[in-house]
Amino acid sequence: MITYFQAIVLGLLQGLSELFPISSLGHSVILPKLLGWNINQNDPFFLTFLVATHLATAIVLFFYFWQDWKNIFLGMLRSLSLRQITSDNYYGKLGWLLVVGTIPAGVIGLLLKDKIQSLFASAFSAAFFLILNGFVLYTAEILRKKRLENNSELGSDERIARLNWRQAVKVGISQIIALIPGFSRSGATMTGGLLVGLSHEDAARFSFLLATPIIGAAAALELPQFFYAQNYSLIGPSIAGAVAAAIAAYFTVKFLVKYFHTNKLTPFAIYCIAGGAIYLIILHFK
Repeated sequence: MITYFQAIVLGLLQGLSELFPISSLGHSVILPKLLGWNINQNDPFFLTFLVATHLATAIVLFFYFWQDWKNIFLGMLRSLSLRQITSDNYYGKLGWLLVVGTIPAGVIGLLLKDKIQSLFASAFSAAFFLILNGFVLYTAEILRKKRLENNSELGSDERIARLNWRQAVKVGISQIIALIPGFSRSGATMTGGLLVGLSHEDAARFSFLLATPIIGAAAALELPQFFYAQNYSLIGPSIAGAVAAAIAAYFTVKFLVKYFHTNKLTPFAIYCIAGGAIYLIILHFK
């Protein structure tokens, strides 16, 4: 099982790497192998632990963007009462874009998540896909240079709401790749956002808003695992890991919201390529 120390380390790692575009699942698979921890990532107890840390991250995101979510819910209710999305109801439009963007990954995740992760849930393959994740991030920066920057004086949420339904679906579909350990969900959605014309700031914000329902729903589906008798001994470490993940997620999202005002994905791409290569070498000789 997982010790309290291991739970806290993995929780901090999840809270950081879930929002940084560097793959939380990939790092959760790689780190125990690098440190020689005897943890079986394919065992149901490890999934239960990850559910706790992901749920904590989703809760932090929800409350961090509480004002946005409040306006989104009100805007969606307004659109339902009027049976249309008026031009001034950009929060309502943003809410339905989030619904449309969540559906592809949600459906594929329910159908294929276990099969995909069982095929690639090894530290070696996670390190390899981490390198590919870096190339995806770097390629997004290169392709983005061919697009015009959105320098509108509108607020970030209003700019995001100007996406059309097809663009929202494309961003949503990009999340599917993150089912493979080593590929980042936030990196995939930010990449998708950049490729449909969003700025770094808006792509990051859309990614964080999309993360809340997809991570929260996935965690809620697995939450009953906590009440199985054989998992009672895991509750303490899971709570410790969840608290650590929540703390890390709060400071991470606070940093990234400011970071992407003026900065790019390139440093994360370099880390993924270089770090993944180093992890491959270390794992090969272990």
